Formats: sequence, C-alpha cells, structure tokens
Amino acid sequence: MPLAHSFKKMELFNIFIKAAFIENLVLAYFLGMCSYLAVSKTVTTAFGLGLAVIFVLGITMPINWLISELLLSENGIFGMDLTFLRFILFIAVIASMVQLVEMIVEKVSPALYTSLGIFLPLITVNCAILGGSLFMVAREYSFSESIAFGLGGGFGWFLAIIAIAAIREKIRYSNVPPALRGLGMAFILTGLMGIAFMSLMGIDPSALTAGK
Repeated sequence: MPLAHSFKKMELFNIFIKAAFIENLVLAYFLGMCSYLAVSKTVTTAFGLGLAVIFVLGITMPINWLISELLLSENGIFGMDLTFLRFILFIAVIASMVQLVEMIVEKVSPALYTSLGIFLPLITVNCAILGGSLFMVAREYSFSESIAFGLGGGFGWFLAIIAIAAIREKIRYSNVPPALRGLGMAFILTGLMGIAFMSLMGIDPSALTAGK
C-alpha cells in the first residue's frame, strides 16, 4: 500500500511538471494569448492575472471533471450521453469562478482590479482555461489527476506571463526599432520563449523522480 501511494504521488507530480513546463499552455499550445499579451506590460498586473488564472484553473478543472463524469457520461446520474452539453456547462463553471475571482480582487486590491480592467472578466473566454478542461477529458484524467493538471497548467501560464512581463519591462528603454515596439517585440519574445520551452519536450517527467 505505501508503495502504491508513493507511485500515485509521483504520477501526480509528473502531471504537474508536464503541464507547467513541458506542455505549457501558452508556450507549447499558444492558448490564452489575448490576455497574455495585453496584460504583460508590467510585472505587477501580470502577477495578479497569473494568480487569478492559477485559481480558476485549479478550481474549475476538478469541478468540470465531476460534471463530465457524474452528469454528462452514460454512467452518470442521468444514465444517458449528455456530452453535447459539455461546452456550455464548462463555460458556465468557468464564468462563475471568474466572477468570484473578480469580486475578491476588487475587494482586496482595487488598484490591481483597475489595472487589469476588462481582461479580468475576459478570463471567462480565455481559451487556456477551456482548453485545459478539454485536454483533461481527452486524456481521461482521474479526479486527483485533474487537480494536478489544473494547478500545473495555471502555474505554467503564470510563469510564462511573469517572464515576458519582466523582459518587456527591461527592454522598455532599449533601442528597439519603431516597427517592432509593443506587440511586435512581444510576439518575437513569445516565439523565442516557446522555442526554449520546446527543448523540454524531450524530458521524461518520470525520470525526475526515478531516484526517489
């Protein structure tokens, strides 16, 4: 039993590492690019939005798993295939969680809420959030694996937006050609970061815990 428990924890760790680094939602699949590019002008706003994405992904992923398995599948409560409702229900869960995050941020940090502006409620239609839930279904993750995948995917998105925000702050006063200033340079930086993260795809996450 302890060996099986240890193996399960290692498997969850592998899923987290893979989602955060090897299959980063932004840099490997280029999901959630709209808010990623728009809110990455300063580290402060990028940090706030990154935390919001971690929270939303970490909460919506297990909830959507429960909905998919207990309500929409043929083996669920209703005993019929209701998977055609998956998109609607997934987005409804995401929207409700984003609304919760919006109220918390507005209460705790009004300045951050103002800085994020419209991009905070736009997490609802952030394709990284919905894409994560669809990946979870396609890969047939269990409940605990969906939590690990959600937290890993959110953490990876957080790292990506913090990294590009820090770089964009540093090059703000650099001699960048006028044609590449703003989004032009942001796209180039994202492409270079994506190439760097592609080098991680040859890593087997299980090898990281093989010695334990």
